[in-house]
Amino acid sequence: MKKWPAIVVAVGGLLVAGCSGGTGVGAPTTSTTPPLPPAKLAITPAANGQNVTPDTPITVKADGGKVTDVEVSGGEHVDGKLSADGKTWTSTGTLNVARTYTVSATVANAAGKTTTGSSSFTTLTPASVVHTHIYEGENETYGVGMPIMLTFDKPVQNKAAVEQALQITSSNPVVGAWSWADDTHVDFRPREYWPANTKVSFDGHLNGVQVSPGVYGAAELTQTFSIGDSLVVVAGTQTHRMQVYKNGALQYDWAISTGKPGHDTPNGTYLTIDKGNPVEMKPSDIAPGGPGYYDLKVPWSVRFTWSGDYLHDAYWSVGQQGSEDVSHGCVNMAPDAAQAYYQEELMGDPVTITGSPLAGTPGDGWTDWFDSWQTMLGKSGTHMAVQVGPSGSTLVAPTSVAASNAAAPTGLPADNNAAAS
Repeated sequence: MKKWPAIVVAVGGLLVAGCSGGTGVGAPTTSTTPPLPPAKLAITPAANGQNVTPDTPITVKADGGKVTDVEVSGGEHVDGKLSADGKTWTSTGTLNVARTYTVSATVANAAGKTTTGSSSFTTLTPASVVHTHIYEGENETYGVGMPIMLTFDKPVQNKAAVEQALQITSSNPVVGAWSWADDTHVDFRPREYWPANTKVSFDGHLNGVQVSPGVYGAAELTQTFSIGDSLVVVAGTQTHRMQVYKNGALQYDWAISTGKPGHDTPNGTYLTIDKGNPVEMKPSDIAPGGPGYYDLKVPWSVRFTWSGDYLHDAYWSVGQQGSEDVSHGCVNMAPDAAQAYYQEELMGDPVTITGSPLAGTPGDGWTDWFDSWQTMLGKSGTHMAVQVGPSGSTLVAPTSVAASNAAAPTGLPADNNAAAS
């Protein structure tokens, strides 16, 4: 208790002797301030708690004071927020599964007197866990159309919870969305093509996220990769020409031949998948030895559909390139053109086929760019846009995002690009 000194009051410089038994004017008076009671501290989950679900928040509350310090130990950093009045601290995000956490906290009353306490508890060990794979390789470089592709080995029902646990950082600002192809595949695709030469980091804070009833993530997932130069192809089946745009400027305009009637090259904006020099090619609809059968080692071949469509060297059709469609669905190029494109191409470069009577088939290749921005948002578990930048990513209302100023074909493809012409 803080002690206060007695106060002596003098009048006119004289001390007056007592008379008639009353208290003299010069008698000392004293006053005391009762001490403030210490603040009370409450921590949840309760001490020695077992099988605590990972989405249970840690809370520290001060009764009669404010929270001044919180430390959570358990093997990884736990973020939290303090309420505006300073009386409650609450953790954010999910805790890890099968982990023992210790919470140490301090609260103080208005006089500064502190109260400390701690609590330990253990999160549940799930009976079933989900494993997640990211397609992108560490420190690899991809084309400007490349989505971030995640695959889960068990179906995901709580899609919004998964999206909320995914964090992206990029050296250039990007707007995009998470889009589910089905219950085990989700992609992040930018609204427009990635800015050229962007560095990207992905962090999946999935440990402790309940992806479906009774099924939890049990590990974190991280990856860092890059986006290279912008290399965008537009191949016209009716014009018999192919334009290649590098970093927004027209680099090449080549004569080509595409699929002949009955073997039409399908419309749509695809992404390059892989390549080889050479690639063995043979028809899937003709028996070996039958009329029209071939088995060729084709140089400078870049694949863009699973069903076997490539951009490749076709030295045998140079005479028809620029005027006639003679292929079995591939884009035929002259040898020097095919080599030049092959040597610049990165996995995930956009390839748009136009003018075909055949519509593109979703899923035949990496066909994320078949979808419009609104369609993508409709396939999201949160239906939110993702705003990405050097400080990380945030889920935001799509209406809060500035309108796009990107133009086709170099900034993004045209809507409804996979429809038949």
